[in-house]
Amino acid sequence: MGRQMSVVVHSVRSTAAMVPRWMCVALLYTFTAVLGSAGGHDSQDKRSKAVWYRAKFDHEGSGLSNEQLRTVAAMEDMQHFRKMLAPILVPRVVGTEGHTRVRQHLVNTMNSLGWTVEEDRFDSNTPVGRKTFTNVIATLNPDAPRHLILACHYDSKLDREGEFIGATDSAVPCAMLLNLAFVMREVLSQHSKMQSDLTLRFIFIDGEEAFRLWSDTDSLYGARHMAANLEARAYPTNNAIGTNELHRMDLFVLLDLLGTADVKFFNYFEETSPWYMRLVSYERRLREMQLLHARKNYIFQNRDLFHAGIQDDHIPFLKRGVPVLHLIPMPFPKVWHKNTDREEALHYGTIESLNKLMRTFVADYLHLVL
Repeated sequence: MGRQMSVVVHSVRSTAAMVPRWMCVALLYTFTAVLGSAGGHDSQDKRSKAVWYRAKFDHEGSGLSNEQLRTVAAMEDMQHFRKMLAPILVPRVVGTEGHTRVRQHLVNTMNSLGWTVEEDRFDSNTPVGRKTFTNVIATLNPDAPRHLILACHYDSKLDREGEFIGATDSAVPCAMLLNLAFVMREVLSQHSKMQSDLTLRFIFIDGEEAFRLWSDTDSLYGARHMAANLEARAYPTNNAIGTNELHRMDLFVLLDLLGTADVKFFNYFEETSPWYMRLVSYERRLREMQLLHARKNYIFQNRDLFHAGIQDDHIPFLKRGVPVLHLIPMPFPKVWHKNTDREEALHYGTIESLNKLMRTFVADYLHLVL
């Protein structure tokens, strides 16, 4: 995770007084786009003729009963999670051997689970020379027109000592996705066979970190490349209604800086408030059922932080109108961008709770048969 910008608190359900611990700079932009905003109303009218495109706007969660929540919570395998995490807990700066090994770990794991895996490789200039980046894209059912996106970055920050691990930033989110695909493999496979128009896609993004000083050109390399590339590719090919690959994204869920015990999320985007509030509700229900690790505070705060201005991999997609649900703690972990961001900083009880909540969200969004 790179840089937090200025924080402006806007709460509907409660007021929040928070003082950022990081340098504040001007807010990059105000988000006013709607999905597929380019082209105006005429383009929107054309796109609305596509059944799969219209379905995104009417989509609602299935709702999970207490029995279904117990079923999802029972899909726990923290031993597998640790197995997935261990190979990622290494320095993985773009262009290094560690980076290559981690990418191959992601590719091999998703291939072994039967997902369709693509490697989006490209070159880009950086302050330290020209580098090759590779986004890893894993799709459950590539034939489905709509995607629920779960995303995180897998590169780590360049430091002088070459020892920065980035356990929270973002080794843990990567391992969470690998673990989710494994423990939910049976219900996900069943969903894929049902030929739904909606599927699950993981994006392991490369080049999130700046090589020197965070800027519009030295950061978010993989996300910037991918968002522009998808927007430029028509879907379906040669269609006359103006839809492109980016329009296939129902919701872009970005995970970052996860793994410490003190994690607290806020609702950062009004457009995706209904989905954030479902997570608020599910956490409270799971906690009442004593299915989450005990803690004093809720992980999902019932408060809004619109205009938080956090710079992360969602930005290039958000600018193009993709709905975003950003799962990043506020404030950032105390180990952020420090060499103490290692396995010793992690709290596995909290990670276990996060895993359960993410499985619950996926089951609800995809209408999985449990």
